[in-house]
Amino acid sequence: MSEKVLSQVSRPIREQYQKGIAALERQNFDYAIAIFTQALEQEPAFYDCREALRATQARKTGKGGGLFKKVFSGASSSPLVAKGQLVLRTNPKEALNVAEQILNGDANSSAGHKILAEAAQAMELPKTALLSLQILNRNSPKDIDIARDLAKVYADVGQGDKAEAIYMELIRQHPTNMSLNDELKDISARKTLVEGGYEAMVESGGSFRDALKSREESIALEQENRQVKTDDVAQNLINEYEARLINEPANTKLIRSLAELYTQKKNFDRALQYYGKIADLGQSDSALEKTIADINVKKFDYALSQLDPQTPDYQEQSAQLNAQRTAFVLEECKQRSDKYPNDLQIRFELGVLYFNAGKIGEAIQEFQKAQNNPHRRVASMGYLGQCFSRRNMNDLAARKLQDALKEKLIFDEEKKELVYALGNIFDKMGKKEEAIEQFKQIYEVDIGYKDVSAKVDAYYSGQG
Repeated sequence: MSEKVLSQVSRPIREQYQKGIAALERQNFDYAIAIFTQALEQEPAFYDCREALRATQARKTGKGGGLFKKVFSGASSSPLVAKGQLVLRTNPKEALNVAEQILNGDANSSAGHKILAEAAQAMELPKTALLSLQILNRNSPKDIDIARDLAKVYADVGQGDKAEAIYMELIRQHPTNMSLNDELKDISARKTLVEGGYEAMVESGGSFRDALKSREESIALEQENRQVKTDDVAQNLINEYEARLINEPANTKLIRSLAELYTQKKNFDRALQYYGKIADLGQSDSALEKTIADINVKKFDYALSQLDPQTPDYQEQSAQLNAQRTAFVLEECKQRSDKYPNDLQIRFELGVLYFNAGKIGEAIQEFQKAQNNPHRRVASMGYLGQCFSRRNMNDLAARKLQDALKEKLIFDEEKKELVYALGNIFDKMGKKEEAIEQFKQIYEVDIGYKDVSAKVDAYYSGQG
């Protein structure tokens, strides 16, 4: 089953959804929850509706009472938790509905979110699972199992960078847990296969498992990921695959596997040769070109890691390599954008690179185009707000960020960043009360976010 957006569901379901949105805007939370829940029972893959329901549950819980209400809610949901756990293995769709019933009573129920995440994964609805895993991770940031599950789902939906970041932090916190290093390798290996494929496959009507090319390839990939690929094992696979390639010179799956193995062994030039063979066979596209670009970046990163900090010219060599790396990444992305002018994902990537390089005018042009990509719309609007702010066009910046926030129903990390940026812009404009209201929104859900605690505490201290 593949997740669906608003345009992919039937008209009656769309009408139900719009009624729910209208009820949510009127803060009629119970009615909105009832409508969204009914729509999801008919169309469990309707992700936009799932996201709206999650936002409504959170707002309803936030307006609720204190400890007594939470205890009462937990006690009343116990039978539902037991039911959800019972049907999880045999009927994940029913478990999904039961989990939503639990969350309708308590949006922060860990038991409800655990059932929902497992049921969604069983139904191949990774973005739905991601919603709950993000909340579980926020509520229990020290839970290593939840963090692992979150990372794996990030990888599934093509957000490999976030998955890798989670594992790197876990490795830092648990340096003696050797299995984490192996899992990080697996995540990195999957990254090039999944990224870019998930959203494209969903948009074309394919299933989540289709995003891993085919069932046969998926099984092979999962089997390879379970292996601890030492250099010896990798070399044995290379020898085997290169022997097969003599008789199967046009087998692109085989060629890609060799490229990935050579990348793992940090033999980047050899990996690039094999990716070049795929292009020579007429299989080149923007995704392959992005992979080749990533390999070249890995070459720069590896060269930087091999520099000896004790040598007298270390700083000079490091600065030179970093400058070459930055110039290559920007120029390569610009070339891909020129070659694929209608690929709005590349437009977004180029905008970020221009923004980080301080080329604000060029960044604005790219983000204005990229905001037409529904998957990058909010992020592009957020960057546009920051671009306008860099040029001291603070009224335009505030308006763009407010527009972006209207489209963000879930108070996730992206929304925190938007709210925080809006608060800083209001502060620059001298609108102190409007600024502190933004920081207080974050304070209520994440006291440890950046310097929000210091800002809010200073404000109340000034009130006497």
